[in-house]
Amino acid sequence: MAAAGGSFLLPIVASIIAIGVIAQVLADRFQVPSVVFLIAAGVLLGPEVLGVVGPDSFGNALGAIVGLSVAIIVFEGAFHLRIEKLREAPAATLKLITFGAAVALVGTATAVHFLLSAPWDISFLVGALLVATGPTVVTPILDVVPTRDRVAAVLETEGIVNDVTAAITAVVIFNAINVGIDEPLPLLTLFAERLGVGVVVGGVVAALLYYGLRYVDLSPGNAPRNARLLVLAGALVAYGAADTIDTEAGVAAVATAGILLGNADIPYEDEISAFKGDVTLVVLSFVFIALAALLRFDVLVTLGVRGLLVAGIVALVLRPALVFASATGGRFTTGEKWFMSLVGPRGIIPASVATLFAIGLRDAGRAAAADLLVGTVFLVIFVTVVFEGGFARRIADYFDIIPMRVLIIGGGRVGRTLAERLEDRGENVVLIEQNEEAIETARNAGFTVHKGDGTDTDVLRSAGAENARIVVGATGDDDVNLLVSQLSSSKFDPETVLARVNNPDNAEAFEELGVRTISATLATAQAMDNYIERPSMMDWMDEVGHTGDIQEAEATSDAVVGRTMRELGPKLPDDCLIALVERNGDTQVPGAEFTFERGDRLTVFGGRDEVREAIRMIDADA
Repeated sequence: MAAAGGSFLLPIVASIIAIGVIAQVLADRFQVPSVVFLIAAGVLLGPEVLGVVGPDSFGNALGAIVGLSVAIIVFEGAFHLRIEKLREAPAATLKLITFGAAVALVGTATAVHFLLSAPWDISFLVGALLVATGPTVVTPILDVVPTRDRVAAVLETEGIVNDVTAAITAVVIFNAINVGIDEPLPLLTLFAERLGVGVVVGGVVAALLYYGLRYVDLSPGNAPRNARLLVLAGALVAYGAADTIDTEAGVAAVATAGILLGNADIPYEDEISAFKGDVTLVVLSFVFIALAALLRFDVLVTLGVRGLLVAGIVALVLRPALVFASATGGRFTTGEKWFMSLVGPRGIIPASVATLFAIGLRDAGRAAAADLLVGTVFLVIFVTVVFEGGFARRIADYFDIIPMRVLIIGGGRVGRTLAERLEDRGENVVLIEQNEEAIETARNAGFTVHKGDGTDTDVLRSAGAENARIVVGATGDDDVNLLVSQLSSSKFDPETVLARVNNPDNAEAFEELGVRTISATLATAQAMDNYIERPSMMDWMDEVGHTGDIQEAEATSDAVVGRTMRELGPKLPDDCLIALVERNGDTQVPGAEFTFERGDRLTVFGGRDEVREAIRMIDADA
């Protein structure tokens, strides 16, 4: 049935659409990228298993179908590439999408060339494709693993940007292969030509779409639907027109149109985005089924250990190298760098564009090159998606990077200082601020800042208040801090609501709401008094604030419960002590024969890293 006739085309198309929907449902159910299920379904229906779909199933239309599918996929990725989001992303993101992408390209090409004996042109084509990670495989992982916002921002932004840049780079290399160019200057000329045509055509289409959406009467009753269809048609027209003017310039055109339109103020943006996502779901099914139709098991067997070694180098050597190099000097912990290193799955763009190129290579009589391209890309996608996606939660747990979320309303000096101390302990801190100067200062210091009014429920929700354990009102306005406390307590119910009180006379109003308060006046006076009466203790506390830590943890681990202080003491990390134990509301200093019980709250102080290690030993869930 691989060479299905026209009578089989309709059921094949219907089956592919159904598979796409089922794959998405399963992906949502099990919180894994839909690529996993699409690959499995594609292999099952492909010529190597059931033989339902093969290279000839769509006749001569397969290239056009995959090409238009790639256009829709790239357009959607570009549509979500927000310039504002790039500005907000940590500095490491820029290094990752430039220097990191270059390392991935050259390193992967080198590995493919020497391990698989591939010619340099095909090696660089594979390298360009495997630069892309992509939001469709990264986002499901981040839905399961609640990382700090800066980690999620880097991974998501990298995926969106590299989706577009990798596709364009791969198209230029593929064009160079077709034309037979291998000199730097002609290659740059080809790149400029294809990119130039794509940018012009994409810009024209984006301008026309913008004008149509903003100023043309789309029929009030059906305006959202017409807007969605207009944008879809525009993406396909941009691809077709650019590709007609200059072969393979279509990808650059849809990328340009998507970026321009996504960053413009257009009506019905949410409806357009949702619709594009649904259409992409359908075309993805075609792409992966087509990939499976071009995949032969004997090619995978031929690649064998060397192919797996290439996948290992991409995932375990090149990825950590470029992440650690890009994140040097930032606020990322070593554990976060390892998580970003080990969670970089490849997916949609490599698969879709590789399928398009493989068809072209076969048509050009280079079947062996097409097989190597498809086989290598498939192996890397399969290995990275299955293992990195499947073990992402365990990787995060191992490196202890899943923090609690803390919202601090007020990005002034008090808010930033508190955020710095909490982040140094590994907490996931989000500042909420609406003053532009304060926002810029906080972002330049490396903090995650959500712009908006902290007294607005929608702003709190969008900043993550529903998942926050602690909310802190740290502005210089008591009225704002009081309103923030009321909203947080009534709408989101975090474990702790803490507020700064600038006027001591207002403390009573906060306490009536059950809000813990810190009076700036009283705290300053107490600190000065302590320095006068207890200077040694205050010097020690100041030192703890810089190099040490004090934390509490609940005793839940079998390594602690039932043990005496004498037994537990030698097992604690050096430079670390259990100072206090709270049990049933009473607090005491544990003696040598004190026996710990489940549920005791232990106060641990010492060196920062030692305290964290002790907390993990005490609390089984830490």
